[in-house]
Amino acid sequence: MTPQNAPSTHDAEEDVRNRDILIYVNGDLLHRDEAKVSVYDSGFMLGDGMWEGMRLYDGVWAFFDEHMDRFFDSCRAVSLDVGTDRAGIMEALTRTAEANGMVTDVHCRLMLTRGVKVKPFQHPKLSQSGPTMVIIMEHSKPADVLQSKGIRLATVPQVRGLPMSQDAKYNSHSKLNCVIACLQAEQAGADEGLMLDPHGFVNTTNACNFFIVRRGEVWTSTGDYCMNGVTRQKVIDICRDNGIPVHEKNFSLYEAYGADEAFLTGTFGAQTPVAEIDGKQIGSGDRPVMRRIRRLYKDLIEQEIARQKGR
Repeated sequence: MTPQNAPSTHDAEEDVRNRDILIYVNGDLLHRDEAKVSVYDSGFMLGDGMWEGMRLYDGVWAFFDEHMDRFFDSCRAVSLDVGTDRAGIMEALTRTAEANGMVTDVHCRLMLTRGVKVKPFQHPKLSQSGPTMVIIMEHSKPADVLQSKGIRLATVPQVRGLPMSQDAKYNSHSKLNCVIACLQAEQAGADEGLMLDPHGFVNTTNACNFFIVRRGEVWTSTGDYCMNGVTRQKVIDICRDNGIPVHEKNFSLYEAYGADEAFLTGTFGAQTPVAEIDGKQIGSGDRPVMRRIRRLYKDLIEQEIARQKGR
């Protein structure tokens, strides 16, 4: 399989409707071919911004409050003025979805940058026009082949760094660390990169949070060096609420290679099975624990839809 057609955790079924989507740019709804930001925008120039990925199910933005908790915390931590409140963001999401006739199986990327700079330099005070907000929504369903076949990981030299360099909890536009890891995995003939933490323990992939299953127990990293994923936390909560032993702990490639199952979590793909790590097949391919978690997660989505529609 060539790098160009190798799968990734964000592979989606082709949908021709996405050719004419309208994109929200600072209050305007523009055809995707006309939606643009300035070359002076701090996001383009420096990667100075934050984003959230969300999914629309049956007219409901799943776990909206949790996503907004993370988004506003991240913006506050880097002194980035959102320019609106949660209700304002919901209004923009609703307006964009309605303009596109979108109800379900929709993925959204909400992006906020520090805005247009008066000079092409680094200092935040040069962004003086207010923030830039962009919302891209696409009709998007994860490719079925990934959910059955699974994804191939390669351990990469690029690591998830210490919080004082760039805390992984920032869902920032500055994704070069993860892009490098993705390139390293591709060059190793894999679909995604499995990243270690600064101490050599298994952490996350370049795009998703990582879990293994050993003897019926679910393991994931301590969370110290990985994105504080909304889906990651939901899976941990599901395990705790349904009698599935779950541990946030340090573990090495030794435990990962010998796992009975491995899977990734993320807003787009929910739970994606891992077929192999560094050329080693993981388990038998049956994956009973992940399949149970996936069923429970779907139930949780249904509960979330009912909860929000009952407001």
